[in-house]
Amino acid sequence: MKLQWLKPLLGRTGPFTTVYLDATRAASAGETEAMDRWRGLRRDLESAGAPARILDGLGDQIARPTWVAGPHGRVLIADVDGVCVDRVLAEPPARSVAVYGDVPALLPAVRAADQAVEYLLVEVDRQGADLSWPGPSGQAAGGGHEAVEGGHDVVHKMREGGMSHRRMQTRAEDSWERNAEAVAAEIDRVVAAREPEVVLVTGDVRAISLVRDAVGQRAAELLVEVPGGSRAQGVKADVFAHKMHESLEQFRIRRREQVLSVFRQEQGRDEGAVTELGDVVEVLRRGQVRDLVLAEPVPGQESSLANRTVWVGPEPLQIGLDRAALEAIGVTDDARELPAEIALVRAALGQDAGVTFAGDGLVELIDGVGAVLRWSDPGTPSERLVSQSGDQARLREVG
Repeated sequence: MKLQWLKPLLGRTGPFTTVYLDATRAASAGETEAMDRWRGLRRDLESAGAPARILDGLGDQIARPTWVAGPHGRVLIADVDGVCVDRVLAEPPARSVAVYGDVPALLPAVRAADQAVEYLLVEVDRQGADLSWPGPSGQAAGGGHEAVEGGHDVVHKMREGGMSHRRMQTRAEDSWERNAEAVAAEIDRVVAAREPEVVLVTGDVRAISLVRDAVGQRAAELLVEVPGGSRAQGVKADVFAHKMHESLEQFRIRRREQVLSVFRQEQGRDEGAVTELGDVVEVLRRGQVRDLVLAEPVPGQESSLANRTVWVGPEPLQIGLDRAALEAIGVTDDARELPAEIALVRAALGQDAGVTFAGDGLVELIDGVGAVLRWSDPGTPSERLVSQSGDQARLREVG
């Protein structure tokens, strides 16, 4: 999943305030229910020493509607300058929590990224198309929209015979093609500028086919057709919204499985994947990680890393199991102990690695954590040593 939007946090000055909130609205209460939850969290943050100015800014942000129907959550992170992250979660947290400390609680924000898909929606007919994309928090508010009109207005075929009618049919088909080319050019431009993960296209079947043939290779690889949509009025919006949600969910599952499939394959080869907290910390410190893999906690249970800590220095890749490990790499000042989940995600962001959650039973992880590697060398921790050690009690299947 894309996490570039979180990386700027690494260069910001703490302390940080992180809010992980159930933003679900009751039909009768509207937005006030989320604000009631926030007021309880604010009291906790005040007790922890969070500045009133920062809390006021968070309160103003939370008061703004998400425009998301049904159960959902929200994660906000503020530094000394104010709110710098505001993301919607597809599922609300089991319990709303808030944390004030030297580093942001990154895991809720990473979960928000895992639940979201950056997409471009193209609703096309034979005259042009409407292009739209969601805002940075995954909801409609703050997104973008533009219309493309091809400019070729002979769009209907004549149904009667004769030479003139055939000429009109040819002109109509030519107009469709020219209009599709204009739409395709704009899709290519938006894809290059916004870098969506998937392009959803819906509308007139013939126009979709022409657009698919006209877009560039990059956009063509992202194109997914979703039936039921239209530029015209009268489309069943709720039915199409359901189909669109299904398409995005299927993409999210494929995105996750692509990483887990590589992890399983490389773990079997004992080459490009590692597991166990100490080994993952080592490859993170060496900048080898392409994707960090975290076990998805079983509902009602804490994660395997919930009570584990590691030591970090000022830089994200300065990480070790204990203070001695940091001193061994020359970090003597500003070393501190952090919850393992926060430190691992911080180090992953520091080397532009992705983060993927593995559901129960999908991969084998020790300590609930693993990593897919960009490269390996003789100094890379070997999983064969773990399997030969007889320490199978630490192995468990997670998803």
